[in-house]
Amino acid sequence: MNKPANIPALLGICCFVSMAAMRACDTLLPALAADFNVTLGQAARVIFVFAIAYGVLQLVFGALGDRLGKLRVIAWCALSCVIGNAMAFFSPDLDWLVAARILSGACAAGVFPLALAWLGDNVPYTERQPALARLVSAGVLGMLAGQWLSGIIAEWVGWRAVFLVMSVLFLAAGGALLRAQRRETGTPPPPQKTLQTLRELLSSPACLWILAVVGVEGALAIGALAFIPSWLQGEYGVSLSVAGAIAACYGVGGFIYTRMARVLLGRIGESGLARLGGAALFVGLTSFVSVPWLAWTPLACLLAGFGFYGLHNTLQTHATQMAPHARGSAMALFACLLFVGQSVGIVAAAWVADHLNAATFYWGAGVGLLLLGLAVAQRGAPRSAH
Repeated sequence: MNKPANIPALLGICCFVSMAAMRACDTLLPALAADFNVTLGQAARVIFVFAIAYGVLQLVFGALGDRLGKLRVIAWCALSCVIGNAMAFFSPDLDWLVAARILSGACAAGVFPLALAWLGDNVPYTERQPALARLVSAGVLGMLAGQWLSGIIAEWVGWRAVFLVMSVLFLAAGGALLRAQRRETGTPPPPQKTLQTLRELLSSPACLWILAVVGVEGALAIGALAFIPSWLQGEYGVSLSVAGAIAACYGVGGFIYTRMARVLLGRIGESGLARLGGAALFVGLTSFVSVPWLAWTPLACLLAGFGFYGLHNTLQTHATQMAPHARGSAMALFACLLFVGQSVGIVAAAWVADHLNAATFYWGAGVGLLLLGLAVAQRGAPRSAH
């Protein structure tokens, strides 16, 4: 199939914007709590409802991608996100903002997993992890921009302007991909039986292992990530922009990993990457709440981000082999478990933030992710990849 050379770049832009939208509210929580006169835990609804909608709708868009074409579905999902972010801009109260975030998360659900599936369809397994890492780097930069720039925009203009910027970016990214997709040549993919595909996946012990691991990973790693800015502001009294900049170092660590992925893969292999990822997450998360120096927190976030993407990129690569005949549905299920896990982790972290010491969650997440990395390394790559 002869595809336009700019498709991977356009997919990267769409993933950048979708991840920026996902993480944009992390730094805004204190401002939202103050504006709507609620606790941080209550304001955190805007984060975990996005994650729930994002996770559940994966299954719908994965099937649509297999039936209608992955690029077409990605483009229309990006364009639909304009509506949810415009609603957030005009939110009169927290409930309205929560509803807007549900719509935004539901529409964004068809972007990143289908982009991963498209690469799985078009890149050989031996080259897939570096290719996925490049796409992930776009998402990481989006996370970084969402956390850092949202704080700056909120301080300069107000938190509502963040959602206006998101609307404009989604409109530009989705429109560009839709135009490129219409020029694409080739035979439409044959329709897949979605329920049959899901039954095959859920009846496979190897697939169930990958899905269970990514659910736990999402709960621990992303649950911890969501409260980094709030913890910094409560512990050190820093501004929104400074807290967002420090939290964005998580994304910097992930970006560093994506630049080193090919070299690391050649030297220590996939199992080594999983072990290294778990160890870096443990050191980063536990030291973040244990070392009493503000100057250390950016490096702790960087280590945690490097570790997360080393571990998660390995899991993503394994997941592309779960159902090669229906990668859209398979990657959608993978992402669904990741973000359902994330929502559980954020709810747990929110409860801890309101009732206990947040350091307890970070220590638990660090230890859990270390053990998870060791387990993934021990398990190894799926047999179909060898």
